[in-house]
Amino acid sequence: MQTIIILGPTGSGKTGISIKLAKALGGEIISADSRAIYKGMDIGTAKPTKEEMEGIPHYGLDLVKPDERFTVADWKTYAEDKIKEIKSRGKTPIIVGGTGLYIDALIYDYQFKGPTGEKIGDLEQKSCSDRTEVKGDYLLIGIKWGTEELRKRLKKRIDQMFNDDLYNETKDLVQKYGWGSQAMKSNIYEYAWQYLQGELTLEQAKEKCFYEDWHLAKRQLTWFKRNRDIVWLELEKIYPFVLK
Repeated sequence: MQTIIILGPTGSGKTGISIKLAKALGGEIISADSRAIYKGMDIGTAKPTKEEMEGIPHYGLDLVKPDERFTVADWKTYAEDKIKEIKSRGKTPIIVGGTGLYIDALIYDYQFKGPTGEKIGDLEQKSCSDRTEVKGDYLLIGIKWGTEELRKRLKKRIDQMFNDDLYNETKDLVQKYGWGSQAMKSNIYEYAWQYLQGELTLEQAKEKCFYEDWHLAKRQLTWFKRNRDIVWLELEKIYPFVLK
């Protein structure tokens, strides 16, 4: 049974198409998003809501608190276990996300040194040089967008995210964890907080958040486009391609 991987830059529509595919294939979804692993970070990481999940089981969300350590090696072990579980139930595993390091570690079966894995720098070097052969039955599909279309999608998503739910989530996270952990440096929380403190206007906060998201999207695309195993398709062509 093949494992499907839906990947692409932030804001590209991965969540919606993965749920549509899971409903059609009898699939279950594993998140490959290094920010969605954190509990309490829901609005700011664009996690799918219960309603958006449409009854499809999702894994890889809310695994640790923002001040807890979780490595690439941890995610790889977690994902491998979930793939086995899903297949044992006769379901199709669908991995969805934009964290290229997670995906590379899984499909190229990186082996880690010690109990917590290698340093990120070591992995980044390996990911650029050791993409030799996919170790398993994976179908990798990347979501293809033109530059202006993706920029518009990001701007629209940011406009929708800046609301009372985000502000309340930000205040709660700051109260619990402060700004000491790497997880709290997820871009939108910083700018939402600066807006709440009167340090930025709403439009300035949105603009700074867009700038961060756009640069993240470009880094993700640079990472993925080195990978020759990915089939790049426009969003509306993915569903018929997988089901053909």
